[in-house]
Amino acid sequence: MSFEACEKLVKASDHDRWLSAQTAPPAPRRALMAIYATNLMIARAPWASPEPLVAQMRLQWWVDEIGRIYKGEQVTTHEILPALREVIFDHTLPHALFEALIEARHFDLTPAPFEHRAAFDAYINGTAGSVMALAAMVLGAQPAHTPPIKAFGYGTGIATLLRATPALIARGYAPLPDNLPAVIQDATASLKKARRHKLPKALIPALLAGWRADATLAYAQKNPASILSGHLEESPARKMASLRWRALTGKW
Repeated sequence: MSFEACEKLVKASDHDRWLSAQTAPPAPRRALMAIYATNLMIARAPWASPEPLVAQMRLQWWVDEIGRIYKGEQVTTHEILPALREVIFDHTLPHALFEALIEARHFDLTPAPFEHRAAFDAYINGTAGSVMALAAMVLGAQPAHTPPIKAFGYGTGIATLLRATPALIARGYAPLPDNLPAVIQDATASLKKARRHKLPKALIPALLAGWRADATLAYAQKNPASILSGHLEESPARKMASLRWRALTGKW
């Protein structure tokens, strides 16, 4: 039931990734669900308690449990972990990417703004970049594919953060770095840089997790007020039409 639990979590709480994963064949789709469910649970950990120490302990719990998997232990302390263990060993996923994902989430333990642009970039690369790299690996990505995949993850990660900004501000957070127009330009450039590379078709379902990034970044650049007002969300029909078009054309 572990893979079913993963899909249930992702469908309920990370619907965009769930939708994009539907473009993958059934077996790889199961592996994607394990990656996305793990990311979802790690992302939730800093919000587990208003007490930073308690939330930090929750992040450490994920460090410990994933570490146990890499030690070869059977881990059943969470319903998604048996599926994650299977995917990690079936696809030889690097421990370092999970460590980077968890480490980046320490930024979410307090509402303090990012100290500088480098800290912001580390957060985006550690979260969105790591998840996209792991998702691509379960679809067969090789080391040579990593730079464009992580570049694409960076651009899509910023777009996702922009859409989440109103909710984060409502919780007392300051998620945006200084000189936001430059950040949006860099995110757009990162998408274009990634697309200069020709990647195998088998990887496209992982890349389609960022299918909304172009529209989000373009609208945010043209209408900066839309970021705080929460008007970056497209209609459900527009979202689905865009995903279908990209899936049919292969234009990630």
